[in-house]
Amino acid sequence: MNLKGIAHVYGDNIDTDRIIPGKYTKTLDMQKLADHVLEDVDPEFHKIVQEGDILVAGENFGCGSSREQAPLALKTAGISVVIAESFARIFFRNAINIGLPLVELKDFQINKGDMIEVNVQEGTVKNHANNKSYQGAKMPEVMVNILNESSLVEYLKKHKSYS
Repeated sequence: MNLKGIAHVYGDNIDTDRIIPGKYTKTLDMQKLADHVLEDVDPEFHKIVQEGDILVAGENFGCGSSREQAPLALKTAGISVVIAESFARIFFRNAINIGLPLVELKDFQINKGDMIEVNVQEGTVKNHANNKSYQGAKMPEVMVNILNESSLVEYLKKHKSYS
């Protein structure tokens, strides 16, 4: 799975309440979630994000509550992949379950607006702005398969038999 997009860069410890504030989590309208994604971090984010863009963050991305709306809001807003130094484990699992790719990557140089290319399965990231490549964590095969099917639900429908 190769993805290419413009980087939006943020810092450490961005919790799920800052990804999507709790007051918006009672809706089933995914566009409403996308319209308010990251508004406490960057009030203009929902206006500038484009389909296929890449979110880049520091350590502990997605910490806080286990709300599944956080990765859903990012995906609906158009984010194709999130790159971070580390992820909260429940956010990581929720993102994979809803089909939002993630790459854990240490020691990288990516700036806002850089064109980034990501191979999710291999965990490689290329920054076209500085022509540097980085090696992150490889995605386990079963998680790549879930992402390829677009979500855990679709993966289970295709690969599991129910009696």
